[in-house]
Amino acid sequence: MAAYDAVAFDLLTGLLDSWTLWNDIAGGPDAGMRWRKEYLRLTYGAGRYRPYEQLVAESARATGLSSACAGELPRRWRELQPWPEVGEVLRELAVHVPLAVVTNCSESLARAAVERIGCSFDVAVSAERAGWYKPQPPPYELARRELGVPADRVLFVAGSSYDIAGASRLGMAVFWHNRIGLPVPEPIDDAQPLVAGTADSLWPLMDLVLPAAD
Repeated sequence: MAAYDAVAFDLLTGLLDSWTLWNDIAGGPDAGMRWRKEYLRLTYGAGRYRPYEQLVAESARATGLSSACAGELPRRWRELQPWPEVGEVLRELAVHVPLAVVTNCSESLARAAVERIGCSFDVAVSAERAGWYKPQPPPYELARRELGVPADRVLFVAGSSYDIAGASRLGMAVFWHNRIGLPVPEPIDDAQPLVAGTADSLWPLMDLVLPAAD
């Protein structure tokens, strides 16, 4: 028996290397990181959904990038690449539990990003469809409801540290896939994260979720 009844993933950093695309469009890793951090600040503070592309454009302007950068991101969206182990890990997990993705972008960009994974998901929730941005509860709750399992039986795989508080606030255990080695942040709110683990790859999920061999 699996340790959880479902696994839900952050899409754009948990499963996809979106960092490389942002950096390339911005002209380098330093500019890309500034742009991405400002975008994350705006997105996670937005609450109710407003067009994702607006937040991308606002964050570009705030960090001194041209408006053309904001337009390049959706235009080059299909260049997103999954982390190397994603396919193997997801295929094995899918044999045992349903899988979901919960992502802070528009519905059309969410569908395009899921296509880049090359695996199917039982549930896919965009911020646009939920009406709210993470880490507000509605996107996580919508995924949980469509999965049809209690929150404490869902393992959420965070790509951003913001997801730790967001998912655990609903009672989900959280695994932080901290691929690029971001610093551990100060507590975002009063939520007590149920952190099941932190690693720079998805391989530890196999031991966290799947039953041990007899």
